[in-house]
Amino acid sequence: MDNCLFCRIVSREIPSRIVYEDELVLGFCDIAPKAPVHVLVIPKTHVASLNDLGKEHEGIMAHLTLAIPQVAEKMGIKDSGYRVVVNCGKDSGQEVAHLHYHILGGRAMENNFG
Repeated sequence: MDNCLFCRIVSREIPSRIVYEDELVLGFCDIAPKAPVHVLVIPKTHVASLNDLGKEHEGIMAHLTLAIPQVAEKMGIKDSGYRVVVNCGKDSGQEVAHLHYHILGGRAMENNFG
C-alpha cells in the first residue's frame, strides 16, 4: 500500500529504529513506547489486520511468530518475560492498518485486561 505508514517504513521512505529484519519480517521501536522495551513486529507484506489473513499468509505468520522470541532475546527481555499484543480494528485501538505485534517488556506487566 502506497500510503501505509508501516509499508513506508519497510521501504525506508520513513526512518525508524530497526532492531530486527529478515526477508519476511521487520521489527522496529515504537515511537510512543508503553514499556521500557516496546518493539513492533510486522510482516513486510501488507496485511491490514488479523481479519485480512488467509491461507496464503500461513507461512509468513508462522515465520513472524517464530521471530518474536528472537526479537525478545535481542532486546534483552527473553528470560525476564515479555507481553505480545495484537490489536484488530478501530475499537481495539489499532491505529495503523497494517498487521503488527507489540512486544513489550523491561518491567513487570499489570494484568488489567478489560
